[in-house]
Amino acid sequence: MDLAAYKAAFDAILVDPNHYILVMEKDGELIGCVQVSYLPNLTFKGSWRAQFEGVRISRSHRGAGLGRQLIGEAIARAKARGCKIVQLTTTAGRPEAIAFYKSLGFKGTHIGMKLHTKRYH
Repeated sequence: MDLAAYKAAFDAILVDPNHYILVMEKDGELIGCVQVSYLPNLTFKGSWRAQFEGVRISRSHRGAGLGRQLIGEAIARAKARGCKIVQLTTTAGRPEAIAFYKSLGFKGTHIGMKLHTKRYH
């Protein structure tokens, strides 16, 4: 597997103050993460919003409330940054994830659409 593209993305995130990866670890083991991007907007009076991507909790640690803790921390940081909106997407075919995000107060207010400009598989 060629990891060069992943490394380039990671390096770009590291140097941009509007992006970061929040990680969760236990006993030195990485058990969760979320990528957070802060985006300026021309809507909502020019307020900033936080976009969450790549939310992951390792299978062996799911069901212990760690995802709730991770997202809670990311939301707290977004609020401290002055974001008026926090948003994320999840695959429509993941009812457990959708239920989880709804339990955190997220609402399905929009229809998300994507256009893949290049195959990545």
